[in-house]
Amino acid sequence: MAPAKKRNVSSVKTAEKSAKKAKVDLSKSVERILESRKHANDVFDILESGCMRVAPVSIYPGLSGPGGYSAQDKYQIFMRHRYTSCVEILLEHLSHEHAMCCLMKFAAGEGRHPLEDLDWSEHYSFPRELIQALVDNLLSKTTDNSLLISRFQQFLEMEDVRYYVMSSIRDNVGKVMDKNKGAVVPVYQNNVFTLMSSISMPNQESELTNFMVKQEGFLNVIKSSATQEHKRVFERMWLGFLKYKLPNSMYKKVLVILHDSILPYMSKPTLMIDFLTAAYEIGGAISLLALNGLFVLIHQHNLDYPDFYKKLYNLLEPSVFHVKYRARFFHLANLFLSSSHLPVYLVAAFAKRLARLALTAPPTALLIVLPFIYNLIRRHPSCRVLIHKPSTEDEPFEDPYLMDEEDPAQCRALESSLWEIKSLQKHYHPDVAKAALLINTPLSEQEDDISETLEVTTYELMEKDLKQPELKSVPLEFETATRLLKGGGDVLGQHFCLA
Repeated sequence: MAPAKKRNVSSVKTAEKSAKKAKVDLSKSVERILESRKHANDVFDILESGCMRVAPVSIYPGLSGPGGYSAQDKYQIFMRHRYTSCVEILLEHLSHEHAMCCLMKFAAGEGRHPLEDLDWSEHYSFPRELIQALVDNLLSKTTDNSLLISRFQQFLEMEDVRYYVMSSIRDNVGKVMDKNKGAVVPVYQNNVFTLMSSISMPNQESELTNFMVKQEGFLNVIKSSATQEHKRVFERMWLGFLKYKLPNSMYKKVLVILHDSILPYMSKPTLMIDFLTAAYEIGGAISLLALNGLFVLIHQHNLDYPDFYKKLYNLLEPSVFHVKYRARFFHLANLFLSSSHLPVYLVAAFAKRLARLALTAPPTALLIVLPFIYNLIRRHPSCRVLIHKPSTEDEPFEDPYLMDEEDPAQCRALESSLWEIKSLQKHYHPDVAKAALLINTPLSEQEDDISETLEVTTYELMEKDLKQPELKSVPLEFETATRLLKGGGDVLGQHFCLA
């Protein structure tokens, strides 16, 4: 065992010496290039040494400049080609942990020392092409780059990088989706969404202080219009992405962050109406989330959307009591119908439709629906006609309410009554029957808090019933009989005598 240990120590020392020697050789090569152009070919050794850490060495193309080029021009072209080759290698091996950092250092270097001669009084130099190439590689059509994008997120904190990344995303999405004729490209669109959703927008002008490329004389100009310009590019980026058909799962991802992370940073949030309308047509939880986005636009951005409550009304189907998003649905529906300025016919239509659906709903849903209907009646006293409908017992009952009518204005709910709740007073579950009995008494002015019952499950309801304390023995007679069958001469004897 001892000799093996010595060999290990020896190999470690040899590796350390090789590393030190390579570092010294690399430093000497850099010094030789800086000292004289005649050592320009040493750049191959430097690139080979640097790129070997992130990728196998590729064969660099040679360059023979035209006869009209001066030695200075040939030298610059030569070095430019070597730099371009290095960038291409790094982009090909972007998944390596050091490649991205190296490329961003190159970008910062290009900002300080532009590859093109510019009139500094008229131009703001930024490495747009390098950032575009980096974004194009991040937005792969075949590989999920979520982890890689999460590493890139740290660079999006810089104002100018964020701005040009958003522009690059928009250009990339337009090219790729048009090439695919608008068809769904799940992996690619997921990469795009991951990158866009990782962008945190600035809130105030004072926050615009972190720039990768700092050029005196231009920072003040940039800051003066940066927030509005950021919003404009941010808006165009999202609208350019959302105008194409998305995978169904992605609609939900977008809608969940819409009102917090997208709408507040758009110049014209109402432009999202086309996307929200398309999302509603998908159905299910996505339709509900789309209505939530429309509700925000209506109340916060003065959007005129007359079909909003008609669309909400048509979401009331028997399946709504059995889906995973039931709690969220009734929470949002309660919010949408909270205004006391809604027309009476509309509120009556919602109350009647919920009452009809309640006939086949499970107990857990009924404990939400009944207080929900009572709250609607409390907010709109004119709807009390639904529970105080005069009728004659001899008169044959025929409900005029049209359940299949999609327009709440035409369903004739105000001509009907909430007889369904009366029927639920005979429900097999005691909690439901008790809740239905409340309609027999005048409703209090204070609304019921439905938040406590939104998340109740059937299992929890059964556990509650099983854990109820045992009732004390119930007396069946006022006085306990003690001599009913004892002493035949007493009671029985008297009976026979009387007989």
